[in-house]
Amino acid sequence: MKRIIFVRFDNFNPPFLKGVFAAFTVLFFTFTSASYGFSQEVPIRTVGVMPFEVYGEYVTTADATQATSMVVSTLGTSVTLAVLTGAQAGTAEFLVQGQISGGGSGPVILTARLTEAGSGRLINTARSQAATLGAISIFDFCVQIADFIPFTNFLLGRWESTLQMVDGPVSAILDFRPGGVVIIEKYETWEHNGSHSLRFHAIGTGTYSFFGHHLPRTFSAAGRTVNTNASMNITLTLEDALPEFTQISANGLLLLFDSDRRNFELLNAGLPFGINLTGASVYPSARIFYRNFTRL
Repeated sequence: MKRIIFVRFDNFNPPFLKGVFAAFTVLFFTFTSASYGFSQEVPIRTVGVMPFEVYGEYVTTADATQATSMVVSTLGTSVTLAVLTGAQAGTAEFLVQGQISGGGSGPVILTARLTEAGSGRLINTARSQAATLGAISIFDFCVQIADFIPFTNFLLGRWESTLQMVDGPVSAILDFRPGGVVIIEKYETWEHNGSHSLRFHAIGTGTYSFFGHHLPRTFSAAGRTVNTNASMNITLTLEDALPEFTQISANGLLLLFDSDRRNFELLNAGLPFGINLTGASVYPSARIFYRNFTRL
């Protein structure tokens, strides 16, 4: 295990270097932005909703029309889906074909098939029931549809998280690659004990799985309620880290992306990197986590 010693040159700041560095920074980011061609547009999938059909004698065409409208409205709340109806439905990438049945002395039942329009391949089926049509959770029903429509992996690329500690910033740089591979370019681990702190500059590799949700989930904690549209599982193996952090594993991490997909926050947990052994005067918790990431 290696201990990294940092030496700071706070007073070394020749004026002529400011201009050189500023010009280089502008040129570098202009070049890299053009090279990668990163688009801030949200990828849109098209889904066509066909009119629901009636099956059985206790439901009506009016019920089917209402069910169709409810599904269209719910799927339409997604910012990553474009919902097509009527004559345009057949031009969509994916098709929803539904049916309403039951009623009378039994429950009302909604079923639907999600297919790939071009090939006709069945992707998933949805089913919900309740005493009445109005009592069915249309959101839960539509989740069974939307969650199986392919979702763009917004994690692909390099991300950095930085926190300011008592002895300066600590940071992590993770490169999420296709195939569920993570390259850890940098992962500083940190410990504060008494009057001094230790910092280790770790590197490593890992794996991850990404799950996108076209219909956002509501997450509430500490008086805050937000919508999250993605989650991930991640496992990291670090070299040259504090012993407590050589293996990091977290499942079910909820992600909140900003509108441009250039920043995300881990809502329900984080990636641990630090231990505070001296109380809240140094840092407000004993264990410290990377939680906010920015695209590089």
